[in-house]
Amino acid sequence: MNSVQEPVNTDNLSPNQSSGDINLLNFDRKGLAAFFVSLGEKPFRATQLLKWIYQEGAEDFNLMSNLSKSLRSFLQTNCHITVPEIVVEQIASDGTRKWVLQTRCGNRIETVFIPEEGRGTLCVSSQVGCALACTFCSTAQQGFNRNLSTAEIIGQLYVAQKRLGSETRITNVVMMGMGEPLLNFDNVVAAMNLMMDDFAYGLSKRRVTISTSGVVPAMYRLTEVCDVSLAVSLHAVTDVLRNELVPINKKYPLQELMDACRENAKIAPRRTITFEYVMLKGVNDSMDDARGLIKLLKTVPSKLNLIPFNPFPNSLYTCSSKDTILRFKNLLNDAGIVTTVRKTRGEDIDAACGQLVGKVQDKSRRHLKLKVIGSESAA
Repeated sequence: MNSVQEPVNTDNLSPNQSSGDINLLNFDRKGLAAFFVSLGEKPFRATQLLKWIYQEGAEDFNLMSNLSKSLRSFLQTNCHITVPEIVVEQIASDGTRKWVLQTRCGNRIETVFIPEEGRGTLCVSSQVGCALACTFCSTAQQGFNRNLSTAEIIGQLYVAQKRLGSETRITNVVMMGMGEPLLNFDNVVAAMNLMMDDFAYGLSKRRVTISTSGVVPAMYRLTEVCDVSLAVSLHAVTDVLRNELVPINKKYPLQELMDACRENAKIAPRRTITFEYVMLKGVNDSMDDARGLIKLLKTVPSKLNLIPFNPFPNSLYTCSSKDTILRFKNLLNDAGIVTTVRKTRGEDIDAACGQLVGKVQDKSRRHLKLKVIGSESAA
């Protein structure tokens, strides 16, 4: 074991690792342990550092008193703890908060906190933009820029919890923000590992949910490496319509998607897969569509969330009527499929499902509370 005065071994560091640009938030516990071993340190240093960062909120390595002096000095010189910066915060009339965050390279992403009685859910982004081009989603209309790093993903939780303070606890995380999480597989999995790690945020695997539009190979891979709750953006019961609404269906059609869902369900038989279904007037909201859902979901342990469509500029769609949604819901519930209608939250600040675009429009006429952090103006 290293004594407190033993120097850190830097022989195995690559040039970029000795440049002072190692963001320690990019490592989950396994990765951090490997990093410390490469320095000649013991793997348990990883758990010590995780506790300092995520449980104590420490950003100054000199305050990490149970690390050796030489290790603290090395970390201070070569590493950093950097998260996206809040440039705009909006608070909706229902208490929903949306933060526009800016990364080190200047990209902007959006993160949403939804307070409810007994729980607080954070909706986290995984990419800058999205490449899947789902026609009912505002994020998809912005195109794709890049994947977020693990630090930029877990950094959203880090920033949100610090901003909310100790009196408001984030109990649930859903990977349902900007982007398709399974197209940024490794970084997303590492971030979710940190969310569930007892030495970091310690969230239950039932309280961490990853949403996918149906990247089938990655769904199979996920069952092998990370046991989290799964949500699937379904939105149609035929390949013809789903090809239009969710174009990735052309590559991985419904039969393949449902096979992957059944395989995922085997790893946690008591857990259900959540299917998301946006309600589009005259498109996918007929009683025949409801009966198609009953047939499609009958072999998968599932629950269904009906999502009233949230409009955005130049959208092709309108939301189904309340009566239509209620009849749709009742038919599914009567068939034994647990079906709920998701309550629209944060619509007055464009924080509702499908409205995140990485920018802020002027909504001052809609009676929201807007706070600009620092000197930055809205994008």
